[in-house]
Amino acid sequence: MSDKKNKVIEVATKLFAEKGFENTSMTTICLEANVSKGLVYHHFKSKEAILIEIFTNVTNKMIEMNAQLKPSQEPKLQLVQLIETIFCQLEQDRTFFQLNLNIMFQPTTRQILKEQIEKRASLLFNAVKNIFDQISLKKSTVLSYMFIAEIDGISLNYLSVFNAYPLDMVKEELINKYKHF
Repeated sequence: MSDKKNKVIEVATKLFAEKGFENTSMTTICLEANVSKGLVYHHFKSKEAILIEIFTNVTNKMIEMNAQLKPSQEPKLQLVQLIETIFCQLEQDRTFFQLNLNIMFQPTTRQILKEQIEKRASLLFNAVKNIFDQISLKKSTVLSYMFIAEIDGISLNYLSVFNAYPLDMVKEELINKYKHF
Protein backbone atom coordinates (compact mmCIF):
# COMPACT_ATOMS: atom_id res chain seq x y z
CA MET A 1 0.00 0.00 0.00
CA SER A 2 1.35 3.44 -0.91
CA ASP A 3 2.40 5.96 1.73
CA LYS A 4 -0.26 8.43 0.54
CA LYS A 5 -3.01 5.81 0.71
CA ASN A 6 -1.85 4.86 4.22
CA LYS A 7 -1.92 8.53 5.20
CA VAL A 8 -5.50 8.89 3.92
CA ILE A 9 -6.56 5.82 5.92
CA GLU A 10 -4.77 7.07 9.04
CA VAL A 11 -6.31 10.55 8.80
CA ALA A 12 -9.78 9.27 7.92
CA THR A 13 -9.67 6.85 10.86
CA LYS A 14 -8.77 9.68 13.23
CA LEU A 15 -11.43 12.01 11.81
CA PHE A 16 -14.17 9.36 11.73
CA ALA A 17 -13.34 8.44 15.34
CA GLU A 18 -13.32 12.05 16.55
CA LYS A 19 -16.03 13.71 14.45
CA GLY A 20 -18.03 10.76 13.20
CA PHE A 21 -18.37 9.49 9.67
CA GLU A 22 -21.28 11.76 8.71
CA ASN A 23 -19.53 14.88 10.01
CA THR A 24 -16.30 14.25 8.09
CA SER A 25 -16.11 15.43 4.50
CA MET A 26 -13.79 14.18 1.79
CA THR A 27 -12.41 17.73 1.62
CA THR A 28 -11.45 17.58 5.30
CA ILE A 29 -9.78 14.21 4.81
CA CYS A 30 -7.80 15.58 1.86
CA LEU A 31 -6.74 18.73 3.72
CA GLU A 32 -5.69 16.84 6.86
CA ALA A 33 -3.83 14.18 4.83
CA ASN A 34 -2.29 16.87 2.61
CA VAL A 35 -3.34 15.07 -0.57
CA SER A 36 -5.50 15.98 -3.56
CA LYS A 37 -9.04 14.76 -4.05
CA GLY A 38 -7.87 13.15 -7.27
CA LEU A 39 -5.38 10.99 -5.36
CA VAL A 40 -8.04 9.96 -2.84
CA TYR A 41 -10.50 9.08 -5.58
CA HIS A 42 -7.74 7.16 -7.36
CA HIS A 43 -7.54 4.84 -4.33
CA PHE A 44 -11.16 4.99 -3.11
CA LYS A 45 -14.35 5.46 -5.08
CA SER A 46 -16.11 7.12 -2.12
CA LYS A 47 -15.96 8.04 1.54
CA GLU A 48 -17.90 4.82 2.18
CA ALA A 49 -15.10 2.84 0.50
CA ILE A 50 -12.59 4.42 2.89
CA LEU A 51 -14.76 3.41 5.84
CA ILE A 52 -15.06 -0.16 4.54
CA GLU A 53 -11.27 -0.40 4.07
CA ILE A 54 -10.63 0.90 7.59
CA PHE A 55 -13.14 -1.53 9.11
CA THR A 56 -11.69 -4.41 7.08
CA ASN A 57 -8.17 -3.53 8.27
CA VAL A 58 -9.31 -3.55 11.90
CA THR A 59 -11.09 -6.88 11.37
CA ASN A 60 -7.89 -8.31 9.87
CA LYS A 61 -5.98 -7.14 12.96
CA MET A 62 -8.50 -8.99 15.11
CA ILE A 63 -8.04 -12.13 13.00
CA GLU A 64 -4.27 -11.83 13.45
CA MET A 65 -4.74 -11.48 17.22
CA ASN A 66 -6.86 -14.63 17.21
CA ALA A 67 -4.26 -16.51 15.16
CA GLN A 68 -1.69 -15.79 17.87
CA LEU A 69 -3.68 -17.82 20.41
CA LYS A 70 -2.20 -21.21 21.11
CA PRO A 71 -5.00 -23.79 20.72
CA SER A 72 -2.84 -26.43 22.38
CA GLN A 73 -2.97 -24.49 25.65
CA GLU A 74 -5.47 -25.17 28.36
CA PRO A 75 -8.67 -23.22 27.53
CA LYS A 76 -8.40 -21.01 30.62
CA LEU A 77 -4.91 -19.98 29.52
CA GLN A 78 -6.27 -19.26 26.05
CA LEU A 79 -8.84 -16.92 27.63
CA VAL A 80 -6.14 -15.19 29.66
CA GLN A 81 -4.02 -14.78 26.54
CA LEU A 82 -7.04 -13.43 24.64
CA ILE A 83 -7.76 -10.92 27.42
CA GLU A 84 -4.11 -9.82 27.48
CA THR A 85 -4.12 -9.36 23.70
CA ILE A 86 -7.40 -7.44 23.65
CA PHE A 87 -6.32 -5.08 26.43
CA CYS A 88 -2.95 -4.51 24.78
CA GLN A 89 -4.66 -3.63 21.49
CA LEU A 90 -7.17 -1.43 23.31
CA GLU A 91 -4.33 0.66 24.74
CA GLN A 92 -2.19 0.69 21.58
CA ASP A 93 -4.94 1.30 19.01
CA ARG A 94 -7.31 3.56 20.92
CA THR A 95 -8.30 5.43 17.74
CA PHE A 96 -9.36 2.22 15.99
CA PHE A 97 -11.42 1.13 18.96
CA GLN A 98 -12.97 4.61 19.25
CA LEU A 99 -13.89 4.41 15.58
CA ASN A 100 -15.40 0.98 16.11
CA LEU A 101 -17.50 2.35 18.97
CA ASN A 102 -18.68 5.29 16.86
CA ILE A 103 -19.57 2.96 13.99
CA MET A 104 -21.73 0.80 16.22
CA PHE A 105 -23.77 3.77 17.45
CA GLN A 106 -24.31 5.49 14.10
CA PRO A 107 -27.15 4.02 12.02
CA THR A 108 -25.61 5.25 8.76
CA THR A 109 -22.27 3.54 9.32
CA ARG A 110 -23.91 0.40 10.67
CA GLN A 111 -25.87 0.18 7.42
CA ILE A 112 -22.81 0.80 5.22
CA LEU A 113 -20.83 -1.85 7.12
CA LYS A 114 -23.67 -4.30 7.80
CA GLU A 115 -21.98 -7.18 5.98
CA GLN A 116 -18.55 -6.51 7.49
CA ILE A 117 -19.99 -6.10 11.01
CA GLU A 118 -21.81 -9.43 10.74
CA LYS A 119 -18.65 -11.14 9.46
CA ARG A 120 -16.54 -9.71 12.29
CA ALA A 121 -19.14 -10.59 14.94
CA SER A 122 -19.28 -14.15 13.64
CA LEU A 123 -15.48 -14.50 13.60
CA LEU A 124 -15.19 -13.14 17.13
CA PHE A 125 -18.04 -15.22 18.48
CA ASN A 126 -16.72 -18.44 16.94
CA ALA A 127 -13.19 -17.84 18.25
CA VAL A 128 -14.48 -17.27 21.78
CA LYS A 129 -16.97 -20.14 21.55
CA ASN A 130 -14.20 -22.54 20.50
CA ILE A 131 -12.45 -21.80 23.77
CA PHE A 132 -15.62 -22.08 25.87
CA ASP A 133 -16.56 -25.35 24.11
CA GLN A 134 -13.49 -26.83 25.78
CA ILE A 135 -14.59 -25.57 29.20
CA SER A 136 -18.31 -26.28 29.15
CA LEU A 137 -20.00 -27.50 26.01
CA LYS A 138 -23.47 -27.09 27.58
CA LYS A 139 -22.95 -23.43 28.43
CA SER A 140 -20.44 -22.39 25.78
CA THR A 141 -22.87 -20.26 23.77
CA VAL A 142 -24.12 -18.17 26.68
CA LEU A 143 -20.62 -17.92 28.19
CA SER A 144 -19.31 -16.65 24.85
CA TYR A 145 -21.99 -13.96 24.64
CA MET A 146 -21.29 -12.93 28.24
CA PHE A 147 -17.52 -12.77 27.68
CA ILE A 148 -17.95 -10.62 24.57
CA ALA A 149 -20.40 -8.36 26.42
CA GLU A 150 -17.87 -7.90 29.24
CA ILE A 151 -15.15 -6.90 26.79
CA ASP A 152 -17.53 -4.55 24.95
CA GLY A 153 -18.64 -2.95 28.23
CA ILE A 154 -15.07 -2.47 29.40
CA SER A 155 -14.14 -0.95 26.04
CA LEU A 156 -17.13 1.41 26.12
CA ASN A 157 -16.31 2.61 29.63
CA TYR A 158 -12.59 2.99 28.88
CA LEU A 159 -13.12 4.88 25.62
CA SER A 160 -16.06 7.14 26.37
CA VAL A 161 -17.37 7.14 29.91
CA PHE A 162 -14.59 7.52 32.48
CA ASN A 163 -11.60 9.84 32.17
CA ALA A 164 -9.40 7.89 34.58
CA TYR A 165 -10.52 4.36 33.83
CA PRO A 166 -8.42 1.79 35.74
CA LEU A 167 -7.82 -0.40 32.68
CA ASP A 168 -4.94 -2.39 34.21
CA MET A 169 -6.90 -3.16 37.38
CA VAL A 170 -9.96 -4.21 35.38
CA LYS A 171 -7.77 -6.44 33.20
CA GLU A 172 -6.27 -8.14 36.25
CA GLU A 173 -9.70 -8.78 37.78
CA LEU A 174 -10.99 -10.20 34.50
CA ILE A 175 -7.93 -12.45 34.21
CA ASN A 176 -8.41 -13.66 37.79
CA LYS A 177 -12.05 -14.38 37.08
CA TYR A 178 -11.27 -16.56 34.06
CA LYS A 179 -8.19 -18.20 35.55
CA HIS A 180 -10.40 -19.63 38.28
CA PHE A 181 -13.43 -20.22 36.10
